[in-house]
Amino acid sequence: MRSDTLAVVLAGGLARRMGGGDKPLRTIGGRPLLDHLLDRLRPQVPAIILNANGDPARFAVHGLPVVPDTLPDHPGPLAGILAALDHAAAAYPGLPWVASVTGDAPFIPPDLVARLHAARVAADAQLACARSDGQAHPPIGLWPVALREELRAALLAGERKIDRWTARFGCAHADWPAAPYDPFFNANAPEDLAEAERILQAVGGEPTNEAQLVQGRQPA
Repeated sequence: MRSDTLAVVLAGGLARRMGGGDKPLRTIGGRPLLDHLLDRLRPQVPAIILNANGDPARFAVHGLPVVPDTLPDHPGPLAGILAALDHAAAAYPGLPWVASVTGDAPFIPPDLVARLHAARVAADAQLACARSDGQAHPPIGLWPVALREELRAALLAGERKIDRWTARFGCAHADWPAAPYDPFFNANAPEDLAEAERILQAVGGEPTNEAQLVQGRQPA
């Protein structure tokens, strides 16, 4: 576990391709996507928050702080990251880093946070994001709380694109294979839920099994 990192689950999107509602609350294997994600994330960090807008009561069963965007009109995942950085500074002053994951990605690697930090250190970069099979996943990344005012200024100036903003500071990539499946698979549309069910059956729903499959080994 990284004792210096707060995790935020970005759940503030409008889920238009899913038909609206909260993507993290759609179910696979009889449980919400969010539950599967939290199973993998909890062992990696000392604290987790949710970034979501609207009534926080719909997430009450998960027992996590729900932090809304501080900027209006749903300006995208950068706004959720800013909200998490602000919350970390106020509520978790001993945690100088925030790791962000998207709420529709139930199969994140069990070593995600550690490897994001390792990639950042190896590249001598301020930021890091996940990458699988050469495809970067900018919303799944590592952010220093110290850059929150720079991010706020960029958002107020109209910046919405994550990788364009991170390029200003240097962003390392932590790499994973995308076979036998992509650990950053995200359920964007209703048909993706069927694929998520297939992956869940293959990994048995267990983070340890997932790690073995991603590394190309069958579970014992």
